Amino acid sequence: MTFQPGNTGFMLLATSLVMLMTPGLAFFYGGLVGRKNVLAIMIQSFVSMCTTTVMWFCVGYSLCFSGDIGGIIGNLDHAFLTGISLNDAFTGNNQIPLFVFIAYQMMFAIITPALITGAFTNRIRFGAYMIFLNLWLLFVYFPFVHMVWGGGLLQQWGVLDFAGGIVVHATAGMAALASVFFIGQRKVTEHGPHSIPLVALGTGLLWFGWYGFNAGSELQVDAITGLAFLNTDIAASFAGCTWLIIDWIREKKPKFVGLLTGSVAGLATITPAAGFISIQSAAIVGICAGIACYLAVMYKNKKKWDDALDVWGVHGVGGVLGVILLGVFGSSAINPAATDGLIYGNFHFFLKQSIAVLGASLYAFIFTYVMLQLINMVTKVRVDEDEETEGLDAALHGESAYL
Repeated sequence: MTFQPGNTGFMLLATSLVMLMTPGLAFFYGGLVGRKNVLAIMIQSFVSMCTTTVMWFCVGYSLCFSGDIGGIIGNLDHAFLTGISLNDAFTGNNQIPLFVFIAYQMMFAIITPALITGAFTNRIRFGAYMIFLNLWLLFVYFPFVHMVWGGGLLQQWGVLDFAGGIVVHATAGMAALASVFFIGQRKVTEHGPHSIPLVALGTGLLWFGWYGFNAGSELQVDAITGLAFLNTDIAASFAGCTWLIIDWIREKKPKFVGLLTGSVAGLATITPAAGFISIQSAAIVGICAGIACYLAVMYKNKKKWDDALDVWGVHGVGGVLGVILLGVFGSSAINPAATDGLIYGNFHFFLKQSIAVLGASLYAFIFTYVMLQLINMVTKVRVDEDEETEGLDAALHGESAYL
């Protein structure tokens, strides 16, 4: 079969950009923790690049995109990527090799569980995390990919998610909150980020990679690709400015970490809607993200939930908000593949989006909490207090980030 070389090249580039987001996340999280726990948090992102790739090869792609069992999960017809030839096309547009689509989706699978790790930093054993990573992929991520993008029940119902508001951010953010409740607070208090420049580097890599994450989700090069790209930047910028202004008013000083965190909140929030709403709506989404995610982090602090790196407040709340706002601002005039939202009189689509994302969030929260309980019966999840005091880099990995 003859593939469209421009679209194939673009999708390979987009795949590479999404891959870069996972090291970006490692730098972002690594800068936010203390000096004694840098490597422990960074390895949790990097190991997902290896482990999740193995899982994707063995069963992940097949469970997400092959067949259908009850609208919940796929089958194992393409386990170990069998039955797929070099000349098979991605059937969504017949313009790119199926291998390219497989690789692109694999990069999404890699970063999603890594997002969760910022919530339980400095407190979880590496062996327990490895079990957590694989089980969470099997029972949360793969089913929701199938339900939303693989022909499952949510897609059949008409739920839309352009690039992963439900599939990635809402599920990971709510899993993070469940992890916080199960593992509990840190016993050793860290005094702010140890390296804000590392946080800035990570944010830059994440923002750069997010163009592949969102624009690439069109899976070809057309006007919607450009729209998703521009909406991504606009929402991130408006959210970053909004967070900075709120922080400046409250703290009397403009905070760099606040600007960076707000930008990431905007990126997470626009993800489900990037290719389905107007540019003007994307600006509103960014402002809403800056306000809502900031308030969520304040609420978390007030309740003393030890979500160390604000995964719930940024990704969980951002993902849920983005899916709901797609139900408000979705426009078939902008993208024929979209559905008109609430502002165009379609309350039913708004209701579907809200039910889907809240249901997914509830499932991810409950399953994650129960799963951690079960893992703890097999191997201790939380580190000992003396290990936490020493720092996980030395205590668990026998290494040090700084000599």
